[in-house]
Amino acid sequence: MPASRRLLAPTPRVQQRASFDIELADGRSVPVLCVHDARSRRVKLSVDERGARLSLPLRASVATGERFVREHRDWLAQQIDRHALDAVPGLVRGTTATLPLRGGHCALEWREGRFTRLQMEPDAAAQTGGDPPRAEFTTTARAGDAALRRALREFYEAQARSDAGRWLPRHAHGLPRPLRRVVFKVMSSQWGSLAPDGTMRLDLSLVLARPRAFEYVLVHELCHLARADHSPAFWAEVESRFPDWRVERDYFRAEGRRLKATLRGLLGG
Repeated sequence: MPASRRLLAPTPRVQQRASFDIELADGRSVPVLCVHDARSRRVKLSVDERGARLSLPLRASVATGERFVREHRDWLAQQIDRHALDAVPGLVRGTTATLPLRGGHCALEWREGRFTRLQMEPDAAAQTGGDPPRAEFTTTARAGDAALRRALREFYEAQARSDAGRWLPRHAHGLPRPLRRVVFKVMSSQWGSLAPDGTMRLDLSLVLARPRAFEYVLVHELCHLARADHSPAFWAEVESRFPDWRVERDYFRAEGRRLKATLRGLLGG
């Protein structure tokens, strides 16, 4: 590569990956993924459903990272145990009897058929009383795990779109510009975002949350059509359209990590 092109080439974000095992106080050996990141300014240890991750500045050595993890191994053990309690079993053909949905659970029935699909039973929306709604998972004999997870994701997207479509007419009035479209994605940290072109992206795990919490996120992102920042004027807009937003924000602080972990566990992410 010519020198001029080397100077103009962007610096790769992640420079090097390694891993090492750390022994906890109870004797467990835990693998830690060690990543040298060009954007890291300090040593950072984190834990999620995929395991422990250590981010290091480019000039920090792996030995420095190992010392840091040993100094924080009690915290590491607590976080690993916390995630283990939240662990969700994956979708098991013919065995999984319920699915999380809208802050509760949906009863699941398995049947053989010509196509692999998951759908709500026709009378589920009209059900009353204490019985949970019911869904039917039809599978072909050859359907593998990937096909089941794909059908589950399509099911959740359909339910999420149904909810969003019901709330949008109520909350979109009086905004200075229109919403272009709504896209559902599996997001690692955010619950939603609004692109400059008016495309709203929402986390698919919102369909697992209680409906008022989901509705709050929708309103929050709609308000960005009026205010692109999080200024006092933006929050005043949210307040005028959804006065109980603080209650639902606190709900996500308490339940958000579990909701995201649940969806990842079911979809195999």
